[in-house]
Parts: sequence; C-alpha cells; structure tokens
Amino acid sequence: MGMVSRRPFYVTDRVMTVSFHKFGEFFPGTGHIKDIGVGAGKYYALNVPLNDGLNDDNFRSLFRPIIQKVMEVYQPDAVVLQCGADSLAGDRLGCFNLSVKGHADCLRFLRSFNVPLMVLGGGGYTMRNVARCWCYETAVAVGVEPDNRLPYNEYFEYFGPDYTTHVEPNHMENLNTERDLEKIRILLLDQLSKLQHVPSVPFQNTPPTTEVPEEREEPMEVRAKPRIWNGEVYYESDDDEEEDEKPRDRSMNDDDAFETSTNLRCSGSNTVKEEDLTYAKIKDETSP
Repeated sequence: MGMVSRRPFYVTDRVMTVSFHKFGEFFPGTGHIKDIGVGAGKYYALNVPLNDGLNDDNFRSLFRPIIQKVMEVYQPDAVVLQCGADSLAGDRLGCFNLSVKGHADCLRFLRSFNVPLMVLGGGGYTMRNVARCWCYETAVAVGVEPDNRLPYNEYFEYFGPDYTTHVEPNHMENLNTERDLEKIRILLLDQLSKLQHVPSVPFQNTPPTTEVPEEREEPMEVRAKPRIWNGEVYYESDDDEEEDEKPRDRSMNDDDAFETSTNLRCSGSNTVKEEDLTYAKIKDETSP
C-alpha cells in the first residue's frame, strides 16, 4: 500500500495497513520500518522495506508469517489487497524479481482465512506482464487454475515470443540477505505483539429523538386559493360574508372622471388630450 492510500488511516486503529515495498532511493521515498503510526494509530501501520532483487522465496518468508500474525492479533472483518504488479521480474520501473505465481501466492494465502476480501490493482509499467499477472490473480481469486498457454486473441502478438501466462524470474543480483530478512521479520512480529486488543466500537446509549408533528394539510378542493385584487392579495372562499369583504375597485366613478377631464381642459396647459375630449363627448350624449 502506498503512502497516499495509507495516510488517511495513519492516526486510527480502525484500519490496519501493511505495506511490502522497495525502500530507499525510490519514489516516493516513504515507508521506513519505524513508521508505525501515531496517536491512536500507533503500531497499526506496518512497513516491510525490501531491497532490489527480491525473489519468490524471500517474499514468501516475510509475507506469510507477518500476515498470519496480523490476522491473529487484529482479526479484521474484511481485507483490501492492492496487487501492484511493478514487483514482477522485468518491470520497467520496479526492481524486484517475482514470478506471477510468487506474486499471486499472497492472494492465495489471504483467501485461506475465509475473510471478505477486496482485490485491487496497483502499479505496473510493463503492460503485457501486468495483464498476465492480473489475469492469473483473477483466476486465483475465483479458485480456477488457467492454462499457461494463452488463447489466440487480437492482442496475441504482444505476448511473444513465448505466448504464456506466467512471467519467470530473471538472473539479477539479490540484495536481500537472509540476515536482513530475519531481522525485519523479528522486528515486525515484535511490533505486532504490542497490540493490546482487537479494536472495537464502544456501545453508547442512543439519545431520545424529538418528533415534530407534521402539519395537517387541507384537501385541495377546500383549500383557500389566493387572488389578487387591485394589487392586494386575498383568499377566495365560498362564505358569502367573506365575499362581501373583498376589496372594492378603487377606480374612479363616472362623475369623478368627468370632473378630472374638465379640470385638465381648464388648466394652464394648452394641450388637451384626445381621450379627454372623447370621454366628454360620450358624457354629454348619455346625460338626461
């Protein structure tokens, strides 16, 4: 597990992280064996630093006893396994020397605990070997042993010249001595022995909840409907008394309108509006 994916859990005992990785002058330069977590997360972060040339036997000699102890002490409810493939032999950036079977041995071992397991991908920079690795580990995850010879497909030429599933180790120098591996194993098993108990969530009394009664809604057919009358809002009702209380029309009556138009004609203005003359003519014709 990389530093970024581990960081959110570095200060808590609710998640335990275990990382097997190249340490030293190698990106991102994190994961010292003494990085064990802080606060409540102290001893719940395990780092297994490894040197160039790590082979299948080296990896197995560390992975199995350390993970066995983790499962005994921490007793996780579920496991998330990140299967970075840059530890395979021949990776463009990686410097380990694992075969596909050696890489998949960690997945096979974790399945033996019968704990819910989520398997994720990770790094890997020689694409054909990444495809080989994750294809084989998918088969291991579902309990199937695939044929080593690849079936013909549209990407067949990328897997030459052998056209097989497995990647075999190279002839490279192994800088991991038995003495160094034993020292790492003893130190990390001792760190695991300092875990006092399996973390758990304490039981707490649930505070009482206050229920707010829901407001009763009236049926749509009897609900008062808003109306606007001369700029004022009122609610219509079938009640006759409420009908009588509707706002009256504030428009002027005929006499007031005629008086206003007359005043306009008698004012100091020399301009008479056409609508004033029309209204006065209608008034004269309708008068008794």
